[in-house]
Amino acid sequence: MPHPHRPPRPAGPRPAQRARRRGGDRPRWGVRLAAGLAVVVLGSGAIGHAVMTGLDTGIERVDPFKDMKNRPQAGHGLNFLLVGTDGRDKITPEEKREYHLGGAPCHCTDTIMLVHLSANRERASVISLPRDSYAEVPAHRDLNSGKDHKAHPVKLNAAYAEGGPQLTVRTVEAMTRVKIDHYLEVDFTSFMKTVDAMGGVEICTAKTMRDPNTGLELLPGTHRLGGGQALQYVRSRHVDGASDLGRMQRQQRFIAALIKQATGGGVLLNPVKFKEVSSTLLGSVRADKGFGSEQMLALGQAMRDFTPSSSEFASVPIGDASFAVKGIGSTVKWDEPKAAKLFEALREDRALAPARPGKA
Repeated sequence: MPHPHRPPRPAGPRPAQRARRRGGDRPRWGVRLAAGLAVVVLGSGAIGHAVMTGLDTGIERVDPFKDMKNRPQAGHGLNFLLVGTDGRDKITPEEKREYHLGGAPCHCTDTIMLVHLSANRERASVISLPRDSYAEVPAHRDLNSGKDHKAHPVKLNAAYAEGGPQLTVRTVEAMTRVKIDHYLEVDFTSFMKTVDAMGGVEICTAKTMRDPNTGLELLPGTHRLGGGQALQYVRSRHVDGASDLGRMQRQQRFIAALIKQATGGGVLLNPVKFKEVSSTLLGSVRADKGFGSEQMLALGQAMRDFTPSSSEFASVPIGDASFAVKGIGSTVKWDEPKAAKLFEALREDRALAPARPGKA
């Protein structure tokens, strides 16, 4: 079954390279995913300013960079921190029952991805950060209790619960030494509504997938997943025994499928569909103050010649998948030397050696 990430590349120069040799010099593509969904936000350049007018007014603004000091040195290209939050408090009772979303929300990050757009706009690198990664949050004031905390160890996804987007950005920058340029956040509700607005996303599975915790049940074959099923697919951790690491691979496969569909003409080249999808997503997305229509248009215009093979996916190398920490439990400990090399490549705007997700 063909893998959605990297279709065979034809021999000879790519179309965009040939165009550039004829004198064209516009960049080819941009990053479009926030936990898989910013592909819709950033694709606006293919439609034009008329459609984009007013679309970013619905974005809830956050300031994740306020008063931040001793930040990493900026490199080449752009770096996005893309997070998906546990927003089940906004889910209807019917959706909670159907998609197994019961229980109290954890007010934490369910998905964390670092996305790098190269300076020449020819490559995007997507690195998944395990939510259970062992992390040490810097000294901060707890958003919930108002108490001042010294630096202390946590699971990475808990940084959001204690200090919101700002502490999440500070923690990721401290761990990776990569300077974050933009922050994008979506929750369960915006994820489901946006996938539905796109008409669903097609996923290919090589074997039966069942997870009693999320209610996911897919037989081998090709499936078009609606918003609720798509959420089950990207949240499932009990499908293959690989827990969160397997889930990150499925999230990457979903992103590749989403990109393929959005760039295939069904969304980006249809002004009515594009505005519907964008309005749905932007109605509940949260982003930094510097990310707006101008950035969306510039990135969208850069993506016109985008193909899934232009992106690369990787996960942080793991040293210990069950690193016990007193008072926290089992965490995921990174392989520090290998992780350092991975993030060094990002800082230096070099291609990664991507760890391709295996078959579903």
